[in-house]
Amino acid sequence: MSSLTKLVGWIDARFPLTSNWKAHLSEYYAPKNFNFWYFFGSLALLVLVMQIITGIFLTMNYMPDASLNNSGVPVAFASVEYIMRDVPWGWLIRYMHSTGASAFFIVVYLHMMRGLMYGSYRKPRELLWIFGMLIYLALMAEAFMGYLLPWGQMSFWGAQVIINLFTAIPFVGPDISLWIRGDYVIGEATLNRFFAFHVIAVPLVLLGLVVAHVLALHEVGSNNPDGIEIKKNKDPVTHIPLDGIPFHPYYTVKDIVGVVVFLMVFSAIVFFAPDVGGYFLEANNFIPADPFKTPPHIAPVWYFTPFYAILRAVPPMFGSQFPGVVAMGVAVMILFFLPWLDRGNVKSIRYRGTVYKVWLGLFVISFIGLGVLGVLPVTPLYTIYSRIFSVIYFAFFFLMPWYTKIDKTKPEPARVTG
Repeated sequence: MSSLTKLVGWIDARFPLTSNWKAHLSEYYAPKNFNFWYFFGSLALLVLVMQIITGIFLTMNYMPDASLNNSGVPVAFASVEYIMRDVPWGWLIRYMHSTGASAFFIVVYLHMMRGLMYGSYRKPRELLWIFGMLIYLALMAEAFMGYLLPWGQMSFWGAQVIINLFTAIPFVGPDISLWIRGDYVIGEATLNRFFAFHVIAVPLVLLGLVVAHVLALHEVGSNNPDGIEIKKNKDPVTHIPLDGIPFHPYYTVKDIVGVVVFLMVFSAIVFFAPDVGGYFLEANNFIPADPFKTPPHIAPVWYFTPFYAILRAVPPMFGSQFPGVVAMGVAVMILFFLPWLDRGNVKSIRYRGTVYKVWLGLFVISFIGLGVLGVLPVTPLYTIYSRIFSVIYFAFFFLMPWYTKIDKTKPEPARVTG
């Protein structure tokens, strides 16, 4: 018996190392027909690790201090400039972190799109979908709080606009806004509590939800492009799914291909266009925050703009923006109810009828359209477009029990088709 085998045996007697390796990798059987859309779950995990590592290095030199230094520049803003200019490779770490934030949302949105296409939220994966949506909410909170930390103009005023939205909530709105800010205005208290939440509290919640998401996935098994449960067809002797293959080494090797392609694109952005034309890093955020000078156009980062466009599309009532705030909240929360809204006979878009495909296409167009409009200034024409896209967005969900039920579907095959 080798020393390595003895060491593994010693660990196994005290910790479930080998059993976990088998349960979640070498003997976890995944469908053999995974395609391109199944890269994004592992890529999301990669970006999460990247964000944690780069964030740790950034906190070594960042100072959450809103007071002005001897040059009249906020200390928080100056510390970011120090990281960019004086810390060895600090510019690379900062750009990896800022690009990683947008990359995180890109892979998560594509991961969610795969769920919509192949019915990954349907029974028995309802709880898996809910965990995924909780991860999405935690990610939105993490991104919003991190966006304030550079203490640039868009950081400051973007946070001002978003936090002030809570004041539209009747009775408790002003108190909620005060609680979030920690003061009557955005300042030192806001910066410090956002830093604490961004660095410690939300990442802990995020990691816990990711673990729960993976455990739930491995309990019910992975979905596939055919939407067929591979556990229904097992070898009578080995009890191994006939259409399944071990996740390791087959899909770990497959995921490496996706990782390599992703890192090539990610590196090209980091080294050649880290601001991506102002969508990943706005020009106004390279200007120190000034509470007395409002930028001409305030908009959140691109990954929030679909919901921001919905907010602006809803007209105020009695001088209050509360209806828009409700619409924005419902636009996010309605995603939690997808497993119960879909009444279709099949899971996968491969066997869905034309009706569902048309509605899904309209939903994607509306979401992208709202994202674009959320970045642009408000005009009467853009407001009309936003309202049209908002109606399509909500109709996709609220009419889903009807159009998925009447949709003419194709029969599912007994086995996966590849």
